[in-house]
Amino acid sequence: MYDRPPLPTPARRRHAVRAAAAAVALCAALLTAGCGSSQDTTEDAKPTAGPAAGFPVTIDNCGVRTTYDKPPSRVVTIHQHPAELMLALGLEDRMVGTAFPDSAVLPELRKDYEAIPELAEREPSFETVLEAEPDLVYGGYGSAFAENEGRSRTAFADAGIDTHLNREYCGKKRVTMQDTYDEIRTIGRIFGVPDRADKLVADLTGRVDKAATKVEGEPAVPVFVYDSGDKTAFTAGGKSLGTELIRLAGGRNVFDDLDDVFGDVSWEQVVERRPEVIAIYDYAGAGSVEQKKKFLLSQPALEDVPAVRNKRFVVLPLTATLVGIRSAYAVEELARGIHPQSFA
Repeated sequence: MYDRPPLPTPARRRHAVRAAAAAVALCAALLTAGCGSSQDTTEDAKPTAGPAAGFPVTIDNCGVRTTYDKPPSRVVTIHQHPAELMLALGLEDRMVGTAFPDSAVLPELRKDYEAIPELAEREPSFETVLEAEPDLVYGGYGSAFAENEGRSRTAFADAGIDTHLNREYCGKKRVTMQDTYDEIRTIGRIFGVPDRADKLVADLTGRVDKAATKVEGEPAVPVFVYDSGDKTAFTAGGKSLGTELIRLAGGRNVFDDLDDVFGDVSWEQVVERRPEVIAIYDYAGAGSVEQKKKFLLSQPALEDVPAVRNKRFVVLPLTATLVGIRSAYAVEELARGIHPQSFA
């Protein structure tokens, strides 16, 4: 971990950005990764005279320590859930680029999201990010800072650009709703809007509590998560946020004993565990929801599985199962699908 010096002036930073872009084109192999496995922590530095109240603030994020002397003003988000989190905090005026939309944006955020330039359909190149002249790059998946693609956190640091990675990819063994709330508060601290972050967390916890109360006392319905796969099923394990979302919604992940966030299981195991509901994860590049349903319904081996026989499917955008604001919305969507009578 290391302390970052204050950002250079805009003119010097632009010079550093261009120099870094040229260096990457010639020497991509020299770039090294900058993500470890420690959990995010925050600490307030001793008050000093500066341009922003409450700063500097130091953040330990996935093994990278960054000191912010002022809130970032030019941010590129890589992946959709960091972008939606920033928009929910009212930080659209700080965003100069997004990349890699996974699914339809929440309706209340769509207008602001569409006003921000989309740099790439998937992860943008290092050079493309530099062209936006950001002072912070906020990544959702670990691939945002893929060393083998020249986007390591060290490479951005060498260009005078700070980075932040969603805590879901900091190497923790289990992901929970508390990670969502902590991530929101950390971003609130970085941007000097802790009151907005607290309000957003209160709104989301209220949404979760309302849905959980609706199904309180109902029997836990067995649920199978179908992400993708045909020869085997790629599903959410016991350490995934999806497992907690299902529990809060009055269900039980039939593979909660899978000691991982995700993993492959056999179709024979799915049949043995007799799920009554199937949660289908929806995202680009893994086949449409209709294709997934058609596959499940066409398999003779699955015809006696209660969820398949009764066609009980709940569709969740993948972004709703990640550390971001969508996870709170997912609890209600799941609860309605698992216990529809509670919402009649």
